[in-house]
Amino acid sequence: MKKLDEIMELMADEMADFKKAVLQLQLLSRQLFDLSIPISTEALENQLDIFLKKQEAQSQERDEMLRSIDKKLKNARLIPDYLIILFTVLGITALGLIGYFGYTANAKQEESFKVYRLIKKSEDQLQEDIFAAYPEVKEEYCQWLEDQK
Repeated sequence: MKKLDEIMELMADEMADFKKAVLQLQLLSRQLFDLSIPISTEALENQLDIFLKKQEAQSQERDEMLRSIDKKLKNARLIPDYLIILFTVLGITALGLIGYFGYTANAKQEESFKVYRLIKKSEDQLQEDIFAAYPEVKEEYCQWLEDQK
């Protein structure tokens, strides 16, 4: 009987340990189910589809940005419009000033020539008047000119 009691006691201890192990296994099993690790391929495919859609959206945004940059580069100029307009206005103004100053210089030169001709004409007239009044001076002057040659 003693042996039977020992066996019963061992059996009770083993059953208690087995019960503890089963409870611990149930706890671990619940924790495993509570973890959000999908094991099926369907969940994996869903996650992959979501990722691919996000990646496609990012790719489209990037493509759109590159197209807009391409458009801007095609329309870009080395010299901006306002500089072209500024240089054109400055060039026209410079040509106008050159023309104006050239015209005024030419007019002044023409006026100087007119004054010179007038003075020369009046000197010639004065000389003719003197020669007409004093014919002997004219003869001496003509003689002097011939000697100079």
